[in-house]
Amino acid sequence: MESGDFAAKLEHAGETPALRRVFNFTFNFKSFLAILCMFLAADLITRLEPITIVLVSPQGALNLGSIARVMKNMGLSRLTLVDPRCDPHGEEARRMAVHAFDVLEQARIVATIPEAIADVTRTIATTGRSRSRSVETPLLPPEIGLPWLLDTPSALLFGPEDHGLSNDELAYAQRFVCIPSTETYSSLNLAQAVAVCARDLVRAAQIDDTYGIDSARSVATMQAESAIAPAEVSEESKINAAPVSQLEGYYGHLERVLLDIGYLQTHTATARMEKFRRLFNRSQLSSQEVAMLRGILRQVEWASRSSISKSSGDG
Repeated sequence: MESGDFAAKLEHAGETPALRRVFNFTFNFKSFLAILCMFLAADLITRLEPITIVLVSPQGALNLGSIARVMKNMGLSRLTLVDPRCDPHGEEARRMAVHAFDVLEQARIVATIPEAIADVTRTIATTGRSRSRSVETPLLPPEIGLPWLLDTPSALLFGPEDHGLSNDELAYAQRFVCIPSTETYSSLNLAQAVAVCARDLVRAAQIDDTYGIDSARSVATMQAESAIAPAEVSEESKINAAPVSQLEGYYGHLERVLLDIGYLQTHTATARMEKFRRLFNRSQLSSQEVAMLRGILRQVEWASRSSISKSSGDG
């Protein structure tokens, strides 16, 4: 029934024009709320759309189905599977996905982590432990770390069900989150871990202006304590941020040059390169800055070769 028809019947029944005005206001306010909710939902999807969930060597089809379902529940649509050990399109996955099987059908399947994150500019890895090598890595709770992924091409990495991500796999990430749990039984099911992180991403994307200021202050405090990269990044930095594939090319080039000139030794190269990774990840390099740094490396290579040639000629 239209609001005007209902209001006319009210007046015909002896109701006052004032009551009709109250009803019209209520009806229009509800319409406004419905339209507002549609706009908010569209904005939420826009903020979450660039984020890719990356599962490394997932082993259980039931988990894959559950993950697809929770992703669709929370407005996430990008899924990449790295070397999956189960059938993502089989009956078990389909049964658990229910109405979200399209997420699995559209998922990318790749062989390596570098392939999975080649086109993103930010990566966060989930882990339940501090990395054991020489670099102390701050582990952030999801509600603090994950908002960094919003509004930009980014990836959230999860490891296999039985042992999580290895140190070598964690090296591809720029930041790290750890879901708090009890020491009695700290290991979460993979689908549960994705659900917790997905929910925190949605909450971060929905945050209102007042709470956003408080959150920014909390993040800033945590960053000061753990010396991680600043959360406040200009829009220009977001646009020009170097993709992970370009950073990985630079890190490989840097390691080769440092080995060639004797700064790195083979048996300590991995640990030292982790320190360099953290240094440059903290700087949030742009594509132009990475190109400049690689130009310096090429000049070092040229100077090294020239020095060797000159020494050989003098001999």
